[in-house]
Amino acid sequence: TVIEPEVLAGHEHGGRAFSRMKAFDEKPTVAEVVSSGIAQKLQQLLDRSTVHILPRWLGFAVCLALYGLRVYIIQGWFIVTYGLGIFLLNNFIGFLSPQIDPDGDGPLLPTSTGDNFKPFSRRVPEFKFWYTSIKGVCTAFFMTFFSIFDVPVFWPILLVYFFALFFLTMKRQIKHMIKHEYVPWSWGKKSYAPGRQVHKIRK
Repeated sequence: TVIEPEVLAGHEHGGRAFSRMKAFDEKPTVAEVVSSGIAQKLQQLLDRSTVHILPRWLGFAVCLALYGLRVYIIQGWFIVTYGLGIFLLNNFIGFLSPQIDPDGDGPLLPTSTGDNFKPFSRRVPEFKFWYTSIKGVCTAFFMTFFSIFDVPVFWPILLVYFFALFFLTMKRQIKHMIKHEYVPWSWGKKSYAPGRQVHKIRK
């Protein structure tokens, strides 16, 4: 018996539709439900913490202090600490840098009082800076429980390297800020004192 191509195509289309319906009917596993619930709760906590800047950074300071205390007690994992320092420094530079580099083709930042007010737009926003930094500290803390990451190294050399890199990086960033006359903070529009007259430009 010869099956017509149209009939064969219809059977294939019906089979694919049945497979999709079967996939939709499948219930999620317990692990998927638990992980989805945890992710939703975590996202809700993060959303609520966006306005609490000081408590968030105090929590980060506590986590960083606990990590430093653990490294001091166990006297090891210095290469992990060095990597964490470089990671935090890189995030800090992104926090201080403008979203659009004035050295590129983007619009320049306001350089005079007559320019329109433009709030400073960071390359790494404050919340993202905090979130990535605290994730980095927690990851480094977790790595200290595995001896495979405890690479033997002379830690004073790493300390000197880090301070030299920190000094050179901050020096370059400050020069960049002075060159383009900007500060990485937005203080808001200028307000005039009561009774001060503002002269309009006559056409």
